[in-house]
Amino acid sequence: MKRNIITVLILLIAAAGLFAQTLSLEDARTMALLNSRTLPAKNLAINSANLTEQSRIYSAYMPTLSLGGKASLNLWESSSALKPAPTVWDSFSASASANISESIKIQGNRNSIEKAINAIGTESAKIDARIEYFNVLDSADSAYYAVLEAMATLEAEEQSLQQTLTNFSMAEIRQQSGMLNDGDFLKAQADKETRENSRNQAKRNLAIAVSKLKFLLGLDAIPQPEQIDFTGYDALITRLAGISDDEADNVYRQFLQMLYSSNPTYAKYGLADQRAVKNLDLAKLGYAPTVTGAFSTGASYTYKNGFDYDSGTLSLSVNIPLDFWDTANNVERNRISRESAAMDYKGAEIQLQTDLQSALLSLIGYSGSIQSYRRSLEYAQKNYEYVMERYKLSQSSVSDLGDATTLLITSRNNLTNAQYSFMQSLSKLRSLGAIDSDERLLSLLMGNTN
Repeated sequence: MKRNIITVLILLIAAAGLFAQTLSLEDARTMALLNSRTLPAKNLAINSANLTEQSRIYSAYMPTLSLGGKASLNLWESSSALKPAPTVWDSFSASASANISESIKIQGNRNSIEKAINAIGTESAKIDARIEYFNVLDSADSAYYAVLEAMATLEAEEQSLQQTLTNFSMAEIRQQSGMLNDGDFLKAQADKETRENSRNQAKRNLAIAVSKLKFLLGLDAIPQPEQIDFTGYDALITRLAGISDDEADNVYRQFLQMLYSSNPTYAKYGLADQRAVKNLDLAKLGYAPTVTGAFSTGASYTYKNGFDYDSGTLSLSVNIPLDFWDTANNVERNRISRESAAMDYKGAEIQLQTDLQSALLSLIGYSGSIQSYRRSLEYAQKNYEYVMERYKLSQSSVSDLGDATTLLITSRNNLTNAQYSFMQSLSKLRSLGAIDSDERLLSLLMGNTN
């Protein structure tokens, strides 16, 4: 039933998107979550861990209850002339019983330690699901941005090709009129072939990006993805592009403090460290004596004799271990595991700091690149128009025009790449902090800590 509900939701979202002829980033994220093969498995692991934890509590603290019943009836008996045959119902008997029993095992605080270990297992399963949740979101963002970037690149390549075809037509006219030598004409032909190949490669890249997004969303076809309005990020881009070292350090420290409590991967290593501590405590209990026992009582009711109450029984025994060498080896193994878990936890902290610094520096770097490439594109466009005018007046060569065209397409592609790399860095930072709201992330980056 759950699988059918998910399928219907995917179809409804897809149908709504197709009707609107657009696919938003939020819709892509939702469909990727619903279509994930791994996220349901993580949720099942949570349920399994919960059942394991509850089972441990029941077995450790709850008594065992049982009910029973029995009935018998002789179908026939032997008879003689001196003893008449009894009726069938004379031999009928029936009884019911109820029993309660409780096992007792005392070895230090073993029950509380084992309870804590099971609780850590449940929490760890929840964190695994949260990690996978943000992995799916990252995959959706990456695939969505890849399609948009490939579309923008193809559009730029198409524009460049059209410009090159126009240039080539002019070159043909000049070559036929004797105003262009064979070398320059061959250069114009080479430029045309290069631009056609680049356009075809951009088409292939777009097809691959679309295919990956379709697979991720579980759709046979996807509607037109909505374009990202980068003007909505201008304030953040301007702030980060001009941020000082002190301001950048302040943003880093604020994020790091938040990540210590919110990053799921770091939290998982912390739980592994706690589990290792509990396992070591559990191993040390091997030196302690064990008290075991059982308590049971019950009552029964029979058809003929009525109620009968069993006496309560309690038995206790004490076991004192003497194989200290085995216990010592077990304790030492768990001590090594504890030290290893502590080192892994410290390594996770260092990795968290590195990942955060890398994400912030990338975000700051791409912000500066966006501003730089915007100016570069503006200059490249003006340069192309200037060279084209001179080319029309036979004052610029085919090589000059080709260089101007190449500079223009390179500037466009550089800006496109910087913009979507900026968005990818935002996604990375969101996952590091396990931040569900994009608005919350932007607010933090703008310096608003409320």
